[in-house]
Amino acid sequence: MGFSEEQIKKLNEQFKDADPAVIIDWAIKNAENAVVTTNFRPYEVAILHAVSNVKGDIPVIWCDTGYNTPNTYKHAEDLIKRLDLNIDLYVPKQTSAHRDSVMGIPQIDDPRHAEFTEQVKLEPFKRAMAAHKPDVWFTNLRKGQTALRDSLDILSLSKDGVLKVSPFYYWSDAQLDAYLEERQLPNEHKYFDPTKVLENRECGLHT
Repeated sequence: MGFSEEQIKKLNEQFKDADPAVIIDWAIKNAENAVVTTNFRPYEVAILHAVSNVKGDIPVIWCDTGYNTPNTYKHAEDLIKRLDLNIDLYVPKQTSAHRDSVMGIPQIDDPRHAEFTEQVKLEPFKRAMAAHKPDVWFTNLRKGQTALRDSLDILSLSKDGVLKVSPFYYWSDAQLDAYLEERQLPNEHKYFDPTKVLENRECGLHT
């Protein structure tokens, strides 16, 4: 799948008010190798439910930092079973116990923070993408999350030329709450990302 920036701009205009299922169906039909990524943070269940409803066997890449809360791990196990997700798990090459003993979780202004982020998030993600080689990547990015994400849209290109598809890009928390309630899907808000610290800080995968 190859689209020019102009084509993507026109498609974004077309899809702005479209139902997420319509967007997902279009992307799946135009993809040779689609994946969806997740970290099981709040509201991730929406994208996992919507995408797996269209393509039940789509690879679900879970890059687990090793620092998730017990609530997140229980939530993940519940959703994997409930939605029958085709999970492909990627973890850092070093255990969190080992890293904690030599580095801990560096603060943002600590020079080691970049190395920490590379170890627990970026390297596993790069390994996953290299293994799957997707041309379409479903995400749950939404407008208002970070300054960078505000500059994106429903469709955008990654730095490697993969088409990122964010069907819920313009949806609010209230709209997602209604989506989950209507389908009796669980959500989990006790979530921790050791690389971000601040809620509106970019994680590094979408730069």
